Amino acid sequence: MCGLVRKLNDYAYRYYVLDDPAVTDNVYDKLYDELLSLERETGERFPDSPTARVGGDPVAAFKSHTHIARLYSLDKCRTFDELRTWAEKIISAAGGSAVTFTLEYKLDGLTLVVTYENGLYKCAATRGNGVTGEDVTEQARTIRSIPMRIPFGGTVETKGECIMRRSAFFKYNETADEPLKNPRNGAAGALRNLDPGVTAKRNLDMIFYDVNYISDDSVHSQTYGIDWLKNNKFKTEKLCVTSDIEQIIAEIQSVDRDSLDFDIDGMVIKVNDYELRSRLGYTDKFPRWAIAYKFEAEETTTTVRDVIWQVGRTGKLTPLAVLDPVELCGATVKRATLNNYGDILRKNVRIGSTVFIRRSNDVIPEILSAVDGTGSGEIAMPTVCPDCGAPVEMRGAHLFCTNPDGCRTRTIAQLAHFASKDCMDIDGLSSNTLSKFHDYLGVRSPADIYKLTREDLLTLEAFKDKKADKLLASIERSKDIGLSAYINALGIPNVGKKLAADLADRFGSIDGLSEASEEELASIDDIGERTASDITEFFRNNSDLDKNLRACGVSPHAEKKKNGILSGEKAVLTGRLLSMTRSQAAAAVEAHGGTVQSSVTKETTLVIAGEDAGSKLDKARAAGIRVIGEKEFLSLINA
Repeated sequence: MCGLVRKLNDYAYRYYVLDDPAVTDNVYDKLYDELLSLERETGERFPDSPTARVGGDPVAAFKSHTHIARLYSLDKCRTFDELRTWAEKIISAAGGSAVTFTLEYKLDGLTLVVTYENGLYKCAATRGNGVTGEDVTEQARTIRSIPMRIPFGGTVETKGECIMRRSAFFKYNETADEPLKNPRNGAAGALRNLDPGVTAKRNLDMIFYDVNYISDDSVHSQTYGIDWLKNNKFKTEKLCVTSDIEQIIAEIQSVDRDSLDFDIDGMVIKVNDYELRSRLGYTDKFPRWAIAYKFEAEETTTTVRDVIWQVGRTGKLTPLAVLDPVELCGATVKRATLNNYGDILRKNVRIGSTVFIRRSNDVIPEILSAVDGTGSGEIAMPTVCPDCGAPVEMRGAHLFCTNPDGCRTRTIAQLAHFASKDCMDIDGLSSNTLSKFHDYLGVRSPADIYKLTREDLLTLEAFKDKKADKLLASIERSKDIGLSAYINALGIPNVGKKLAADLADRFGSIDGLSEASEEELASIDDIGERTASDITEFFRNNSDLDKNLRACGVSPHAEKKKNGILSGEKAVLTGRLLSMTRSQAAAAVEAHGGTVQSSVTKETTLVIAGEDAGSKLDKARAAGIRVIGEKEFLSLINA
């Protein structure tokens, strides 16, 4: 049974910490059930057994917990000049010699202190006032990224941030009777719930960033940094280590908060030398060797004044909330999205509700939740399309207009997508121009664009000779189009620019793609059964679209693969590159004939590893895939 516990914990470590699964879920579940059965038969359960993570009996009340060592807050700065001034003070205190700094995310969650004795998980507590916190031992036990056993055999008090990832937050809210307001509240509420079973349902995560106390004084404290945590199976996040504060600033500027699966409200800069940390010491509140650079707030509250429904190019109706104007991330926000009618009900949004909004991947922010008891006006579910008046129908979680050929807004949105830069790239065809073409020239389909004449255009008030000739030339140029852009232009559901390029590379022609089976499509990376079904259904229902465009002279061609030092390579980028951003490196790979993949697969031929490369590097080495560092990569592309 002991061996089974070790095996399951190792599998969990690789899955939840390294993001590098060693077995399938089915294999894990069978072993887990076997352990559960053995524990029931013997009446014995090891202290680090994974069966203890599901959430035990509710606790009567939280007990107080006194930390072994005091926890300090972080001093803050909001400008890069303030950060430079702080760094200058550190360098001066070091006698003018170079100082190495580390950069980490300032995670927006709840600080947890987790204690181990003799290698085993002992207890967990909230930060509290820095001296005493709340004992949340049973609640934290349900978090699978917190190890139950570590190699270190002494007493150690570790510190980190308990978070609820955005993906877990949105998934939870899809079915929650009471949606969570934001991921931070989701994490804090779960840990402060007396029932560990509730905590377990939130699917929390834990990122460790410091050792608060350790009993082993025989080795220099430098040993107990991020690397010590990683070596003892703790999950960590470190961006870079450098002695150049300007590089730290550049890294902060390059952070794309929207691309992360967790919320951050800033970045943390620390002195990496523990001996220097000791010399610098603490103020009454802060360590002098660390500082937080704070971002602008991404979340605020405002009031809903109305909800309107917009029709997209697929006919889907999306609710859009009209808000009291409010400042968020340097912009005035007047509108925010809601996903669908079910989203409105789950978040209890009404006319007059006070709502939490946050910046998301889109330009328009999203409503997270409504403040309980606010708002009185019910939001009705539409029964007809707000544009054409046709009946709407529910497909899955969304409402759709049932008039594909006669809905003006939907048709114009489809045409605008077709003509856009990443598709046919017809310069001069804005939504406004296409609206006039629709209303006055009878343009209804992409093929109609290619049938327009100079005389047609000159009948419109906005068009004179020069403008008409320029647009017709742009339309003519678009006929000679790369296959990937053409596939993107067709408007296949769930097929964007990247997937269109993959499909073009795989099938080489529209005929090959349109004849592909669902099984063949589903076998391609990044295509699941749903997208495969969408593609085959699209070609069944739109068989004339490609034929009519070809009849107008549109001639998509398979792009010639670029020749270069990386021709034929399918490369994965991992870790932090010092000389360029990730997007610049990806562009360099493609410019030299290679293809960039998001994850290591059986088709990967090359991994380019920067600093602090993680599970992708481990997976590549285990699979015998060629790995090169940044220096070798630069030598290749600059040769």
